[in-house]
Amino acid sequence: MDSISPVANPLSNTSPATSSQPEVGEEFNTFLRLLTAQIRNQDPLAPLDSTQFVEQLATFSTLEQQVRSNTSLESIAFMMNDVLTLVASEWLGESVSIESSWVPYTGDAIEFEADIPADAEKAVLTIRDGHGEVVHTEPLDMSEATHSWNGHTHSGEEATTDSLYKISIDIYRQGVFAGSVAPRIITTVTDVASEGGKLRLGTASHLTTDLGNARKLAS
Repeated sequence: MDSISPVANPLSNTSPATSSQPEVGEEFNTFLRLLTAQIRNQDPLAPLDSTQFVEQLATFSTLEQQVRSNTSLESIAFMMNDVLTLVASEWLGESVSIESSWVPYTGDAIEFEADIPADAEKAVLTIRDGHGEVVHTEPLDMSEATHSWNGHTHSGEEATTDSLYKISIDIYRQGVFAGSVAPRIITTVTDVASEGGKLRLGTASHLTTDLGNARKLAS
């Protein structure tokens, strides 16, 4: 199931300020020039420690590599920021459907689509609570493109607000159960963020999902 978690606000679209610091590698070249001058002008009767030179050279080389690495990471961060800004402009406020078996009930009807196989003879909506108990079933009208569950249960009581429910569509062929498909919850995109290197969408239904799991609905 898709993870249900708050989504961080998108990164601000801030361009890097122009740096007045020396170019990467300039300090390293300066150090080499000073080191060469020291060697040329050292006292032959009291030569400088060559081991110390090597250690200083290695330290400076490592430092330069770290600086270059940090600069590259900053560039990647700003590129990611541009990508987030672009994705946000295309998805924020859009109506989408996302595949998710588990959905939090917020008090409003849960609307969903279903990829029902063309050869299915019957499709039955099954709702289970967090303990796996069936609380509601009803046949779906397969001629309809979208469906909904208003939170009513077999007991006559409304589903518990902010609780998770598992929604599945059971498929039958020739009167025999042939498996289940997950619904595609219809909702609105409210956030765009990057998590673990992947772009994720936050929605009004309190679900988050990878960008690739979202389908824009025709307006």
